Amino acid sequence: MPEDVTISRWSCTQTGIRHEEATTPPDRYFFAIALKTTRAKLTRGRHTIFDGVMPAGTLYIGAPSQQLSAQFHAPCDFLHFHVSASRYFPPLRPGTGRASAEGLNDLVLLRDPFAEQLAKALTERSHSADREFARCIGQALAMHLARRALPQAKVNALPKWRLRRVQEYVGTHFDHCISLSELAKIAGLSRMHFAAQFRAATGYRPREYLLHQRIERAKSLLLNSETALAEVALTVGFCTQAHFSTVFKRITGDTPARWRCASRNASAASRLSGGDPASTCKVMSCVLPAGFS
Repeated sequence: MPEDVTISRWSCTQTGIRHEEATTPPDRYFFAIALKTTRAKLTRGRHTIFDGVMPAGTLYIGAPSQQLSAQFHAPCDFLHFHVSASRYFPPLRPGTGRASAEGLNDLVLLRDPFAEQLAKALTERSHSADREFARCIGQALAMHLARRALPQAKVNALPKWRLRRVQEYVGTHFDHCISLSELAKIAGLSRMHFAAQFRAATGYRPREYLLHQRIERAKSLLLNSETALAEVALTVGFCTQAHFSTVFKRITGDTPARWRCASRNASAASRLSGGDPASTCKVMSCVLPAGFS
């Protein structure tokens, strides 16, 4: 009897634009959880499903027998789940309030906290997870989504030209204190409408986006200079090194000092081995027990 849940991990460190095509099996739903932030465009024919920054924790759901085209503009890392449609998503009676097959298809949930924690639990036990543990993770995710109420109203994403103006402004002033009112004014919208549309377009609240931009700038300084941590913190807009370290660890999972050390060691190892980390794409099953593919 085939497994009701199968799981794999797809990782790609290539920095150029890549195209992928896939069709979900006729009896399976497809879930993809982003383990790291990437930029992607998902399409079906001429219909664009998603186009923009896909934060870590983003969850994509595809219904059975659906073709999907994906274009990636940055390195990415995903957990892929194929789950039994008949077991977890049986036909529902009208008025149940639960997710229907039509509603779940092409659903993109930006930064779903529960899915992100399940993915973290599985990847952190990559060398000790047994078959039953991995299967339980997949089942918990399937039941979470099968019982999830769908959004009642869709918020339109911030138009690209408005988003570009905001991103350019943040890129220039990230080291300053930027208020929500300031960004809303740049976008030409009220605070309420801007915040909702910005999150729909990027997956971030404006404040979160600013913090992530600061951390990305900090990473560049940590990797490519000998700048002291306190100076890095001030340079990217934090008032204290302690606050900088707290935010850095929350976003990256590591302290600035440890991240700097690990990143430099990885870069040195890559140079010594003669490898090209910018062109590696692979499907890995090491995070899962044998039999999961």
